[in-house]
Amino acid sequence: MLAKRIIPCLDCDLSVPEGRVVKGVEFKQIRYAGVPQELAEKYYKEGADEIVFLDITASHERRGTMVDVISKTAENVFVPLTVGGGIRDYESARAVFNAGADKVSINTAAIKRPELINELSKNFGAQAVVLAIDAKLNSMGNYECSIYGGREFTGKDAIEWAKEGERRGAGEILLTSMNRDGTNKGYDIKLTRKVSEEVGIPVIASGGAGTPEHIREALVEGKADAALLAGMLHFNKLSIGEIKEYLREKKVAVR
Repeated sequence: MLAKRIIPCLDCDLSVPEGRVVKGVEFKQIRYAGVPQELAEKYYKEGADEIVFLDITASHERRGTMVDVISKTAENVFVPLTVGGGIRDYESARAVFNAGADKVSINTAAIKRPELINELSKNFGAQAVVLAIDAKLNSMGNYECSIYGGREFTGKDAIEWAKEGERRGAGEILLTSMNRDGTNKGYDIKLTRKVSEEVGIPVIASGGAGTPEHIREALVEGKADAALLAGMLHFNKLSIGEIKEYLREKKVAVR
């Protein structure tokens, strides 16, 4: 088994000068969790393998993403940084790479113009392009992709979109179950396993972690390559070190 990754996710609201990290339930019921740069440094010191920053209102507000926050964070945090929200084209991606990001995460802009995946992969390499998929189980029993931070649904099937994203040059899938987001009830193992089996690139499971066992399930039964964590860390339920120790005890290889 390849070593699995534990990745904190910072959902950022930039309506205040220094930004703030927030956490919701099913993309609603938002709670304040901290300052982006401070939380990133905390998780880096605890042993995070990577850190994901998502500017959760950038696409909805039709603006660029958090260059200043990334620039300050990169001065003291030395694990890969992924940045999403407001990445619309080559120029906006280049801006966050220049600020210190290692990867960009794209969702809304990629669904609206799938060629963006090809362009970013060609210019920056597949390893730097993460296709984010926010999926919700609909009344037909299918997982449907949403855009604009879950505000609009597209009719696009999440599993088929993941496969197309890989063909177009994405190097990784960040897969969020909207039904499980913030619920602490565990990841959507069915969705995670299906996407993991259908693509040949790493899949990051997201949405629903409440216990270390939930993480083990996503990494083993769900076949994910990494687990994304937010509220479970932000509200001091467990540290990254404690989570990794649990996984090691369960014979799950972690970094």
